[in-house]
Amino acid sequence: MSDTTTILERLGIQSYQGGEALHSYNPSTGEAIAAVKLATSSDYEAAVAASTEAFSRWRLVPAPQRGLIVREIAEALREHKQDLGALVSLEMGKILQEGLGEVQEMIDVADFALGLSRQLYGMTTHSERPGHRLYEQWHPLGAVGVITAFNFPVAVWAWNALIAAVCGDTVIWKPSEETPLTAVAVHNIAQRVLKNHGFEGVFTLVVGDVPTVGEPMLDDRRLPLISATGSTRMGRIVAERVGRRLGRTLLELGGNNAIILMPDADLDLALRGCLFAAVGTAGQRCTTLRRLFLHRSIADAFRSKLKKAYSQVRIGDSLAAGTLMGPLINARAVANYEQAIQAIRAEGGEIVYGGSVRGGNFVEPTIAVSKHDMRIVAEEVFAPILHTIEFDHLDEAIAWNNEVPQGLSSAIFTTNLKSAEAFLSPRGSDCGIANVNMGTSGAEIGGAFGGEKDTGGGRESGSDSWKAYMRRQTVTINHSDALLLAQGIEFNFD
Repeated sequence: MSDTTTILERLGIQSYQGGEALHSYNPSTGEAIAAVKLATSSDYEAAVAASTEAFSRWRLVPAPQRGLIVREIAEALREHKQDLGALVSLEMGKILQEGLGEVQEMIDVADFALGLSRQLYGMTTHSERPGHRLYEQWHPLGAVGVITAFNFPVAVWAWNALIAAVCGDTVIWKPSEETPLTAVAVHNIAQRVLKNHGFEGVFTLVVGDVPTVGEPMLDDRRLPLISATGSTRMGRIVAERVGRRLGRTLLELGGNNAIILMPDADLDLALRGCLFAAVGTAGQRCTTLRRLFLHRSIADAFRSKLKKAYSQVRIGDSLAAGTLMGPLINARAVANYEQAIQAIRAEGGEIVYGGSVRGGNFVEPTIAVSKHDMRIVAEEVFAPILHTIEFDHLDEAIAWNNEVPQGLSSAIFTTNLKSAEAFLSPRGSDCGIANVNMGTSGAEIGGAFGGEKDTGGGRESGSDSWKAYMRRQTVTINHSDALLLAQGIEFNFD
C-alpha cells in the first residue's frame, strides 16, 4: 500500500478515523484504501446553505469571468492528472489508461466550458407589433444537485458541474458510496481554486447514504434541478420524487447497446471496435456493447475472430502494466454476472467463451450465442457479457436494436452508404447516440450525451446541453408610444 499512501498524500487525502465512516475498498485486492466521514443531516443542511448563499453572488459574476475560473480548475486538474488517474483506477477498478482518460475528460470539459462561457446565446425574433422588440435570454437556475455513479466517478461530475458553473449555478455533489475518495480529491482541487476567488460554496460535496443525503436532495425545493446518473430503477425514483415538487431532472440511466455488423463491413476495424466496447471497464460502462447483431453470412467467422481476440485480453490488477480488463466493482456485481450466465443457459443460449469467475471480483469476458427475444437480452447486466445474435436483413436488425427498453448508444459497421443512412434515418436507431464504423463507447465531450426511453432522456456535456442548467426568459420591450395588444386585440374603456 506504499504507492497508494503516496498518492493519497499528494492529493491531500487523510483517512478518517472518527465515528460514522465510509470505507473505500480496492476492487482488485479487496483491501481497504481509506475512510471518509459520512455526512449527517446537519452536514447536508450546511452544504445547501453554503451553495445557496454562493449562488446569490456567483450568478452576478459575468459568464466569461466564471469561465476563466473554470479554466484555472482545468489547470489544477492537469497538474494532478497522474495521481487522480491512478486513484480512479485504484478505487473503481478500471485500468490506468482509462483512469487517466477520465481525468482528461474533466480537463476537456473544462476547456469546453471556457469557450461556452462566451456563447450562452439568446434569440431575437421579430415582434408582430410595431415598435416592439421580442427576444429570449437565459439566467442561472440555482443550486443544482448532482448524483454520480461509481463507473465514472469524476468525469460525470465534470460534465454537470463545470457546465453549470459557467452558467452561473452552484453544485451540490453526492458521489457514489463506492468511490468517495476520488470525489474528495477532485473537490479539494477545485476548492483551492475557488477559495482564491472567494467562492468556496460554488461546489459543495456531501458523501452520504440515501436516507441522509439522497432522499433529502430529491425533496429539496432549494435545488431546482437534480442531475442523476445510475440505474433505470434509481432514475424512476428520482423522477417521481423530484417531479412531485415540480422540480427538473436530468437523467442518464441504463444502456443496452448494440452494434449491427453488415457483411460488407471492414471486419478488422469492427473487431477492434467491438472488443473495446464490450470489454472496456469490465463491461461497466453505460455505453458498453451488450448485443452484437451479426449478419448470418459472416457470423461464424467473426465470432471466431472475436473469441481469439478475447483470449488475448489480460485480466488483472487495474494498476498493473499490461492489464486490459480489471475487476468488477464488488461481490454484488460478481453475483449479478453469475446470475446472468445462468439465465442465458436457462433460456437456451450458449456460452461460447468465458462465463466463469476467476476469484475475487475478477470474471472472464463472455461471449454468448443468444436470441434477440430472450428475457436476459433485454436486461442491462453491468458486466462483460456479450450476446451475439444472427440476422438476415438490416431492417430486422434495426427492429431488434430498438425493441429493448433502453435507448442510449448504438452503432453499425458497414461500407454501404444506403445501410448507414437507413440506420441513421427516422426509421433507424432510436438511441440518443448512433455511430457508423465505430463502437458504442467513447463519446466526445462536444456532443450531447444521453439517450431515450429507459435511459432517461437527459443530455449532458456538449452541444446545447447547457440549457438544462438555465432558465429561459422571454422579453418584450415596447419602445413605441402605443400599447398594442397581441393578435390585434382591442381593449377600450372610457
